[in-house]
Amino acid sequence: MYDSIIIGCGQAGLAIAYYLKKANQNFLLIDKRSEIGETWKERYDSLTLFTPRLYNSLPGLPFSGEKHGFPDKIEVADYLKKYAEMFEFPIHLKEEVIHVKKTNDSYLIMTRKGEYKAKHVIVATGPFQTPNIPSIANELSNSIYQIHSSQYKNPSQLVNGGVLVVGGGNSGAQIAVELSKKKDTYLAVSRKLSSFPLIIGKKSTFWWFKKLGILSTDSHSFLGKIIQKKGDFIFGSELKNAVRRNEVKVKKRVIAAKENELIFADDTTLQVNNIIWATGFKTELPWLKIDGVFDHNGNIRHDRGVANMEGLYFIGLPWQSRRGSALLQGVGYDAKYIAEIINGKFSRSAD
Repeated sequence: MYDSIIIGCGQAGLAIAYYLKKANQNFLLIDKRSEIGETWKERYDSLTLFTPRLYNSLPGLPFSGEKHGFPDKIEVADYLKKYAEMFEFPIHLKEEVIHVKKTNDSYLIMTRKGEYKAKHVIVATGPFQTPNIPSIANELSNSIYQIHSSQYKNPSQLVNGGVLVVGGGNSGAQIAVELSKKKDTYLAVSRKLSSFPLIIGKKSTFWWFKKLGILSTDSHSFLGKIIQKKGDFIFGSELKNAVRRNEVKVKKRVIAAKENELIFADDTTLQVNNIIWATGFKTELPWLKIDGVFDHNGNIRHDRGVANMEGLYFIGLPWQSRRGSALLQGVGYDAKYIAEIINGKFSRSAD
């Protein structure tokens, strides 16, 4: 029997593996992917992080390169692979988890290759698993090329004609700006776009965020709740400038669709040949066969990643404890906390 099994070998899984190894735990990481960092390599070609290398390090290994520069997806994938190799974590790749069940005093983890038992299970699959595509998409003609942003690679994928990007997050913004150089591009958003510079006074915005304590803002604090309600800023000025030049035309929220036509909240309509749904992801863990882990809205019941089930933990969730919980620069904080609980240094029950 293992002390702990970590499901997922992304930044969240690797970060907690670091602390479990320091504590001499008998643990194992399991991932269905064929290599470390594969999910990063699968993202769109032009992806660049808005956090500088200085704030993209996992515990124990600085991110190499110019510290105030912004890494691309390949750099991140290579960094994660180097991290896993450097600390020689026990990892089983190409092994998909089929189900996890609670027994009397442990957990049974069944994969397509076998079964494992562990005292603790740490779900580190991250928030970007199941694309969330609105049902409106089903009302559109098959002649319209539709993909989720997680399937987008570069402009060559799209068919001739204009494109609508639905969703005003940072991924949607980056994709819209890139496409505007090749196509007639529209961006549909549900709220007013708010941009924030990447550099302020020759320093990274995240340097200022750390200085002001924003990066460590607790998810349950007054400020944390305000930031969560407001939503993320669009980092950088590229979208703002593209909108000003009318290269990206901003539309209101999509409320309906009919064949080749989209209808927006201001009753305007649009016809395009391509749609990219940058509408986020849903948390779906069908293999987690444990009653009571999710609430009636499908949200995970947890307190800072500690589930309401003895021995079950989550890591890498958005705002798990603070602003950067789902990012490279913040996941180590949560990893240390959960590892300390598992190692028995202190305990904290979930609500």
